Amino acid sequence: MSPEQIQTMMKPWQDWIGSIAAQNKLVTAGNRLTPDGAVIKPNNVITNGPFVEIKEAIGGYTIIKCETMEEAVELSKNCPILFNGGSVEVRTIVPMD
Repeated sequence: MSPEQIQTMMKPWQDWIGSIAAQNKLVTAGNRLTPDGAVIKPNNVITNGPFVEIKEAIGGYTIIKCETMEEAVELSKNCPILFNGGSVEVRTIVPMD
């Protein structure tokens, strides 16, 4: 890809992340995840590749701070992955205190 093509591809992501950051809701923009990996199970059972039993893979993550699940869903509705056939899964992170 040319630098111009990369910039065109990245602009919707930068705009979306920027809008969340402007609302002081961004914890981390996260990162993309590679499709390789390993699954470790009890008794030292190791399988190549994450999520071997499912058809979909996690491609990346973003952590945002919201007061409610509804607010998180609303912010997620503009995620650029949705305009390319992808999906967004919204989860609550349980504090460890």
